[in-house]
Amino acid sequence: MKNRYIESFEKAQINERKVPHFKAGDTLRVGIKITEGDKSRIQNFEGICIAVRGNGVDRTFTVRKIGANNIGVEKIFPIFSDGIDKIEVLRVGRVRRAKLYYLRTRRGKAARIKELRKDKKEDSK
Repeated sequence: MKNRYIESFEKAQINERKVPHFKAGDTLRVGIKITEGDKSRIQNFEGICIAVRGNGVDRTFTVRKIGANNIGVEKIFPIFSDGIDKIEVLRVGRVRRAKLYYLRTRRGKAARIKELRKDKKEDSK
């Protein structure tokens, strides 16, 4: 059971920040604030969300991308961190699992995820 002061602080943090809805399998672009000396900039990290865990303020998500020389790079981000500028959902993936850790062993075409398509009836209207 949490202290009521901590709960109210956490609710205020959650209400301050607007976070898009996403799940494992979605392709995300995360804008990370980087401070070097007295300068600050935004660096994008784009990849597939392979896991979302936790709840409330403690919620985190893991993003995986393939870097230079086909080396996989994973980063774990707290959703309500001050170090994250923005989160964009680029593609919505159609997956049947909540955790996509099996992508770590896949390379190339085997690591593809199908994109969630709209219903064909809606496209014809």
